[in-house]
Amino acid sequence: MVISVQTFRIKVGGGIKNGDLLQLAEGEFDLFITSDQNIRYQQNLTGRRIAILELSTNDLHCLQQAAELLAEAIATVGVNEFRQLTIP
Repeated sequence: MVISVQTFRIKVGGGIKNGDLLQLAEGEFDLFITSDQNIRYQQNLTGRRIAILELSTNDLHCLQQAAELLAEAIATVGVNEFRQLTIP
């Protein structure tokens, strides 16, 4: 498995409207990871061709402490799946 990590802002630049965000990501990525807890309400997730992993925090220290949990979620999230991951 090859994993390439890029921040979306760096990949496509700024100024993207929320409605276009996932559509643009679908063409470039297999998995979209976000800590935006409102994404499922702000975006239409029906019929998406990208897996979405919603994290409960964006705190770097917490994410580092939960590295194994995060790696497992990344490895097992399914195509087109929306999954919430609670980071302790």
